[in-house]
Amino acid sequence: MNILLLGSGGREHAFAWKISQSPRCTKLFIAPGNAGTARCGENVSISATDFAAIEKFVTENDIHLVAVGPEDPLVKGIYDYFIARPHLSSIPVIGPSQKGAMLEGSKDFAKQFMKKYHIPTAAYRTFDAANLPEGLRFIDEQTPPIVLKADGLAAGKGVLICATREEAKDALRDMIENAKFGSAGARVVIEQFLKGIEFSVFVLTDGKSYAILPTAKDYKRIGEGDTGLNTGGMGCISPVPFADAAIMRRVEDRIVRPTISGLQQEGIVYKGFLYIGLMNVAGDPYVIEYNCRMGDPETEVVFPRIKNDLVELLLAVAHEQIGSITLQTDERATATVIVASGGYPGDYAKGKVIHGLEHLALRSDTIVFHAGTKDENHHIVTNGGRVLAVTSYGKSIQEAVARSNEAIAHIHFEGMYYRRDIGYEFR
Repeated sequence: MNILLLGSGGREHAFAWKISQSPRCTKLFIAPGNAGTARCGENVSISATDFAAIEKFVTENDIHLVAVGPEDPLVKGIYDYFIARPHLSSIPVIGPSQKGAMLEGSKDFAKQFMKKYHIPTAAYRTFDAANLPEGLRFIDEQTPPIVLKADGLAAGKGVLICATREEAKDALRDMIENAKFGSAGARVVIEQFLKGIEFSVFVLTDGKSYAILPTAKDYKRIGEGDTGLNTGGMGCISPVPFADAAIMRRVEDRIVRPTISGLQQEGIVYKGFLYIGLMNVAGDPYVIEYNCRMGDPETEVVFPRIKNDLVELLLAVAHEQIGSITLQTDERATATVIVASGGYPGDYAKGKVIHGLEHLALRSDTIVFHAGTKDENHHIVTNGGRVLAVTSYGKSIQEAVARSNEAIAHIHFEGMYYRRDIGYEFR
């Protein structure tokens, strides 16, 4: 079967790497892809949110399945776009409907959903320009630190943790009055700060049944020891050592089942991946956020641990048969370390030639996923802030991280930066 994958980052290279291994995949196209995905299939120069161009390509190339990597096409309604057109409606799109994607597209919608279905999360209230003075008074009643979240999509930058009430007030004014995050911050969720350890759980669901994928923990801060600015993610590990059977039972009973049941009760079509960001508070899981797709760089550690044919899993979702699938997981740990452009997450240069990738091509314990790269005059060059995700297997997290760090020693481009301490608290 011919498959179209939408997206261009490290997550999509991991998707392409896994899909291309399936005997069910005749031809894989990636729109728009990167220099890494080009080695798994054929890149096509189409934006993941250009639905008209995607429609034309799908029709002309006899596409049988569309897998969606990033959130933007889902929040903008690509599932609904296909369902509304008779010549496209029989082609499965792996991802939720536009209403389902609101779990990520609107923090307020997600919070209301969790409240309605008694899913544990931080206490909150939502404010906009109409009730800004009330929001400022609400901050006065809170005990710092205080969490402010832009309601809409803000490219992973819309969450602020404020150490004082005055800092929170300034941030609220900046978001609502000065459009700090554009239209995404026109409404702001102010919520209770939860003290604990973050981790992520991933669910693949057909809207009725589900499979829980391997757990992961990512590292957002640019600096070692989790210091400095937030990023899209500087590394990740799987599995999460403290996410034992007891915690995972609580996650499934208190969060996963009520979420899937709530979607059914709301009549929301959800056929795809659900990313649940969690805080472990003294053994009790609380939802920090939902995402309507797989994470990045989490996909780069989760997919290498899944032994099942990914295309078979996606087809089971499309045909509402995921409940009959037994997920098979590699017992080894995985760790990915992000190699970033100098200056990221601030300003950074592009077009730097990447050297040394050929030394890693034959390693059985390491996979180099491309995130921000492109092929320019037969050279692989940097094309983003996060450039490569170097993933390794190991008997332990420590061994997996050490192998990724050792592999990165063979790679060089001007200004490259990476954290050497991924998984530091589990060493």
